[in-house]
Amino acid sequence: MSDWGDFAALEDDDDDLIIDSMEYAEENDSQEKKAQVGALLEPPEIEMNAEPMFVPQGSVLELDVDNVLGVLAACREEIGTLFGYSAENRGVGITGGVDFVELDGPTVVLRLKGRFWHQRPTVLARVGAYLQGRIPEIIDVVVEDEWQLTDEANNLAD
Repeated sequence: MSDWGDFAALEDDDDDLIIDSMEYAEENDSQEKKAQVGALLEPPEIEMNAEPMFVPQGSVLELDVDNVLGVLAACREEIGTLFGYSAENRGVGITGGVDFVELDGPTVVLRLKGRFWHQRPTVLARVGAYLQGRIPEIIDVVVEDEWQLTDEANNLAD
């Protein structure tokens, strides 16, 4: 038989773990319930915002920062179910956002932040296709840091 007389609490670093204790809505909950829960969370901050430029796919816009910002702003709205900009999406735990970082020649560099429902490479591919479908001079759409495409980045997101 075991003697527990010398049993003591361990000194470890688990006390500083951050646990997401937010109660999110369920996928099948009403839009109102999702919005109510999502209203408790801040939307992703947009670092370089512009007026959305809603142009159809197949348009031929010139490749410049203003056009990329405008088309990216429209992308956030048109394929908005990918992002946490709406209260309904935040309500089910989608807090992700996308930001413009820079133009590197014909390559658009973006930043992914927050938590996405879809895999991050899928989100980047969808945003890239949206941009390239309207600004055909764009050769590639990449993230500033490849780590942003990992499941780890998604799991550690706020």
